[in-house]
Amino acid sequence: MSNADSNEGAASPSADNAFLDAAEVRVLGVLAEKEALTPDNYPLSLNALTNGCNQLTSRDPVMSLPEDAILDTLHRLVQKKLVSEVRQAGARVAKYEHRMRMKWSLEQDKLAVLVMLMLRGMQTAGEIRSRSGRLHDFASVGDVETGLQFLIDKYPPLVARLPRAPGEKEVRYMHLLSGEEVPERAADIAPSTPGTRQDRIAELETEVARLRAEVERLSEQFDSFRKQFD
Repeated sequence: MSNADSNEGAASPSADNAFLDAAEVRVLGVLAEKEALTPDNYPLSLNALTNGCNQLTSRDPVMSLPEDAILDTLHRLVQKKLVSEVRQAGARVAKYEHRMRMKWSLEQDKLAVLVMLMLRGMQTAGEIRSRSGRLHDFASVGDVETGLQFLIDKYPPLVARLPRAPGEKEVRYMHLLSGEEVPERAADIAPSTPGTRQDRIAELETEVARLRAEVERLSEQFDSFRKQFD
């Protein structure tokens, strides 16, 4: 019996046998996402982290967490050694960074896969690839599946493969950080819906941000070139 098969039907703990609640999963996922998407603003302040946790796009479920709840969540994650508080010279506020990469020995591609499941719920490998954006550039769905299998094979596993749901051609995956029971029957899994309007908006926002960054880079190069003739 493979590790993947043996994982089905039972919850699996995170690496230190301490399950995470929904707020902890959201905070960790946002910290890892923003590390890749906005490196100049990372580590994150409490305000920036709150905004990221309560985004209306690229989140499933959408949440509304007040700052004090997020601060309490950060304190718990610091105790679990999944977050570090950073005090930068001259900064008036504390900032925070995740430690998932070190805690669970994850390279960026595996971290990206896990973060997508943390922020957007159960997904297929194809959905993870299309939504990962700047977290990691997967060359193929097969590369995503390799990352998923790595997370499934860890001990304890961090991800589980779900039974194929009725009417679906692809299997979906879920993270195991919160101790949920893995459905044993396909009938217990609600069929996934096609990409929502929010999904399409989020993908467009990512593309616009990428194009803006490229335009700014080209503009700076042009200005530098033009100054040679001034």
